[in-house]
Amino acid sequence: MMRLSDFLDVHPEVAAALDAGRPVVALESSIISLGAPWPKNAETALVLEAEVRAHGAIPAACAILDGRIKVGLTREEIERLARGGRDVAKVSRRDIPILVACGGDGATTISATMIIADLVKIHVFAAGGLGGVHRGAQESFDISADLQELARTPVALVCAGIKSILDVQLTLEYLETHGVPVIGYGTDSLPGFFTRDSEFGVDVRLDDPQRIARVMKANWALGLNNGLVVANPIPEPFALPREDIDLAIEQALAEADAEGITGKGVTPFLISRVNALTDGASAECSVQIGLNNARLAAVIAVAYAALWSGTDPDIINACLISGPHTS
Repeated sequence: MMRLSDFLDVHPEVAAALDAGRPVVALESSIISLGAPWPKNAETALVLEAEVRAHGAIPAACAILDGRIKVGLTREEIERLARGGRDVAKVSRRDIPILVACGGDGATTISATMIIADLVKIHVFAAGGLGGVHRGAQESFDISADLQELARTPVALVCAGIKSILDVQLTLEYLETHGVPVIGYGTDSLPGFFTRDSEFGVDVRLDDPQRIARVMKANWALGLNNGLVVANPIPEPFALPREDIDLAIEQALAEADAEGITGKGVTPFLISRVNALTDGASAECSVQIGLNNARLAAVIAVAYAALWSGTDPDIINACLISGPHTS
C-alpha cells in the first residue's frame, strides 16, 4: 500500500514549523513558471517568500518535481521552475496523479496548491487572483477548478479578488451556492484585482486578521470543510483605473476568441495580452498584489496559530458579522 511519504517531500524548515504549530503560508508555483521571464520570475518568488518571513510565518511554495510533491522549495528548485517557464506543466487537481505517476514536473495553480497544503495541514494560502467562471461559460462551461476546490478543501485563500478577465458575478454566485464565504479585508466592495473595488460586494467585512482567523477556526470546528476567500485590495499607489483595464481586457478577450484559444491556454494568453496592452503596468501590479497578499496571509497565519495556544476567547461569538452579500 502506498503511503503519503512515498510521493511527498516536505522541506525540513516547513516540517519543523508544522510540527511545532508555528505559522506557515502556502504559495503557488504557477506564478514562477507563468509569470515574468527568467530571471525576474525567480526573483519575484524569492521576494514573496521574504515578505512572508518578514511578517512572522514560514513560506511553503508548492510544486511537483520529478513526480515528487514538494511543500517548500529550495532556491535551486525555484530556479529550475523559473528557467523552465511556460514549458513547465500547469497543474490543477486532475494533473496531480498523472505527474506523480509519470515522474513529471508541474507548477501548481490555486486548486493544486490548496490540495497540497491540505495534505500537510497548512491552513493559509497566498495567491494573486482567484480563478472562476469565464465569460461566455453559459456556452463553453469553462469554470476554473479553483472554485470547486474552495468548496471542499479547508484552506483560507488570500487574494486580490476574482481575476478581472472573468465573469465576476457568476463566480460570486458559484461561491455562494457552494457555501464559500468571501471576506473583504478592510473593504465592503469586492476588489477588482487590478482595481481596489468593483460593482460587487463581499459577504462580510473584517478589518482584523484575528477575526479572520477566528472565522477560519469556527468554520472548520463546525465541520464545514470548505475553504474561505479573503479579498485583499491592491495597495492604492499601484491600482489601475478601472476603465483602462476594462478596455484592455475586452480587447484581449476578442483576440483570444478570434484565435480560437480555449481551455488552459486562455488565462496565460489574456494575462500576457493585458500586460502588453497596458505597457507592462499590469505585470507590475501583479507583483505588488502578490506582496500585499503574502503580508496579509502571514499575519493571518500567525493569528490562526495563536488560537491553538489556549488563549483564544469564544471563537463563534467573537466573530464580527455584517450583512449578507447581494448580487
